Amino acid sequence: QVQLVESGGGLVQAGGSLNLSCAASGSIFRFNAMGWYRQAPGKQRELVVTITSGGYRNYADSVKGRFTISRDNAKNTVYLQMNSLKPEDTDVYYCKHANADGRAYWGQGTQVTVSS
Repeated sequence: QVQLVESGGGLVQAGGSLNLSCAASGSIFRFNAMGWYRQAPGKQRELVVTITSGGYRNYADSVKGRFTISRDNAKNTVYLQMNSLKPEDTDVYYCKHANADGRAYWGQGTQVTVSS
């Protein structure tokens, strides 16, 4: 089992910035991927960005150039710096951890609200 603790999020005006973090603990494989997804009410959860333990990043087109993901492997923690936020970025953001055995784990979600 892997436990994820998310922090950050909140309310910000359009054009502002927020930072999310997600700390993983438990049965963490050396090779893994962590990342962020987001979901609006009534919609499917969608990829925001992921990063592997080797540092490979995969961004959704909608956030490229505005969001930056980083990770501290020693702390099993991933960070998401969100700049130039837009109202359409308003969603619940979920942290995901995927081990090399294919098992995936989700955080509880954190609300990000961008006002216009």
